[in-house]
Amino acid sequence: MAAHIRSQPSAMQRNRGEAMVALECAGAGHRITGLRQQGSAKCILPHGANGCGGAAPEVVFLNTSGGLAGGDTLSYAVDLWPGARAVATTQTAERAYRSSGCGSGDTAQVRVALRVGAGGWIDWLPQETILFNACRLTRRTVIDLAPGAGCLMLESVVLGRAAMGETLDRVALCDWREIRVQGRPVMVEPLRLSDGALLTGAAGLAGARAFASVAMVGQGVADLLGPLRRVLDEPGVTAAASAPDGRLMLRLMAVDGWPLRRQIARCLAVMRRGAALPRVWQL
Repeated sequence: MAAHIRSQPSAMQRNRGEAMVALECAGAGHRITGLRQQGSAKCILPHGANGCGGAAPEVVFLNTSGGLAGGDTLSYAVDLWPGARAVATTQTAERAYRSSGCGSGDTAQVRVALRVGAGGWIDWLPQETILFNACRLTRRTVIDLAPGAGCLMLESVVLGRAAMGETLDRVALCDWREIRVQGRPVMVEPLRLSDGALLTGAAGLAGARAFASVAMVGQGVADLLGPLRRVLDEPGVTAAASAPDGRLMLRLMAVDGWPLRRQIARCLAVMRRGAALPRVWQL
């Protein structure tokens, strides 16, 4: 008698990635003191630790899986020694794809941990995150600053690709952004985006398909408020800037990702005092 064999459903493959780089200031340049990569996460320094033309080194993170699905985990970290500077970004836009379920195990998890030693500086300038319909993403970004250190942090989100005719009616995004100085939070920005926020009106995104938040903490950053406000003129973008308690804050909403990207580029040129964007942005 033939045995009856019941096939078992195979477990879904999950993406796991972790990348970390540590840099110290060494004379006129920088030196890599630590580098770890595993899974789908990679860390590239296009110009080496000494940067290019005397600029701060660029750290480019890459997710080789091509995007995030439910249950995936991704971790990026930068550790700067006292006096060190760096510009960290992502090789391309991150994509959060449709999740297969509604449980915590079906949520993609992203962790970004940046530590800056005394007198150091980091620009965290990832390219946009594109949300696909029915995606589930939880992300936590924390920047820890030692005395005299500073940072510039950007996060931008696009709700589907307009050119591809994509629309969203289901989404679950939990995005926590935090900047600490000597362990004390100076900026905490929790964001929870659910289906209701996709509706038009003052209580939602008012029809916007893209939005971004930029924060800058450090000595003299409030002096940039006037010049920053003067470049907030991109058609299709609503933006406002303020400088509370020595911080520089910028919020933007746009009809689509492309005008938002152009406006962000001009804002960063002011906030970075004319420094060029990372090469991978390719504007």
